[in-house]
This record gives sequence, structure tokens and C-alpha cells, in this order.
Amino acid sequence: MKTFAALALAVFLVPAALAQHETFVVSPDASEVKMALKTTHELVNGTFHLQSGAIDFDRSTSKISGNIVVAAGSGKTGNGSRDKKMNNDILKVDEYTTVSFAPKTYMGTIAPSGDSTIQASGVFTLLGTGHDITIPMQIHIDGSKATVKAQFVIPYVQWGLKNPSFLFWKAENDVAISLSLSGQISK
Repeated sequence: MKTFAALALAVFLVPAALAQHETFVVSPDASEVKMALKTTHELVNGTFHLQSGAIDFDRSTSKISGNIVVAAGSGKTGNGSRDKKMNNDILKVDEYTTVSFAPKTYMGTIAPSGDSTIQASGVFTLLGTGHDITIPMQIHIDGSKATVKAQFVIPYVQWGLKNPSFLFWKAENDVAISLSLSGQISK
């Protein structure tokens, strides 16, 4: 009977001991969010301010949760009137102050140190509406420091945002996003 109890206890405790739950806390000042929108006359590049970010993940189960939050009204493209139009007419920042990504699961392996590549699936919220998306991410871990880089495309018109085209100036219906997140990992 003692052997059975010890075996049962081991079955319950071993998965808990193997769980590798960690938290990646993003440093907003060391991170950046860039966008690129192709138009008929130019490539519009811009940046947004990362407001906050914390991601919990478990290496043993591919579970991931948390949120990366960007201040919607922080976009800068180098043209004040274009930024005003982007904020008021497209992003509607008076009503929707943030854009966010909340990962739910990932495919791939996150190495305890060095480089890893995963596919993070979750919900990208834009104008208050969530959209399912999978984002490829490159992760580098060095001790407690980590960086995450990702490049992906948002079909913003398909997701309900207005295309900023006017007269002979035409913009594409998708915008390229580049994330570079830096922060600390804790157990």
C-alpha cells in the first residue's frame, strides 16, 4: 500500500516539478514598435510607444498568456497632419486608447538560453475588436535578460479600419509591424 501511495504521489508531483512557468516583463523604454505602410508615392514609416507588457509562459505545456499593450495615440510618422488623421480618423484614439496582443498558445520550443523561434497564437485587439492571429517570434535569452523580435502584417482594412487613401495618394490595405521587445524573465 505504501508503494502505491508513493507512486501516486510521484505521478502528481513530477509534472509540478517539471513545470517551467516563467514571466517575461517587457521594459517599455527599451522596446519599440514600428510600422510600415506602402503607398503610391512613398513608404510611410512610423513608431508607436509600448505602454506595457508581461507574458507568462510554461515551457513544458506551450501555454502562454499575458498582454502586450501599445498606446494607440503615440504613433509618429514624421508628418503632423498625417499623424492627426491616423489618430482621429483611422485609430479613433479618443475612443480606443490602446492596441494589444494577448497570446494564448505557442508552437515551438523556448530554450532556457540562447535563440529560439516560436509561433505565438492569440488575439490582436484593434478598435476594441479582437482578431485571431499567429505571429512568428524570435526569442533570445541571456540569463534573466530576454529579447523578442517579431515581424508580421495586419490587414487593417479587413479588420474594419479606414484606408487613408485620398485623390492620387493610395495606401495598401495591410500594414507591416515590427516589434522589438526587451525585458527580464523571472521564475
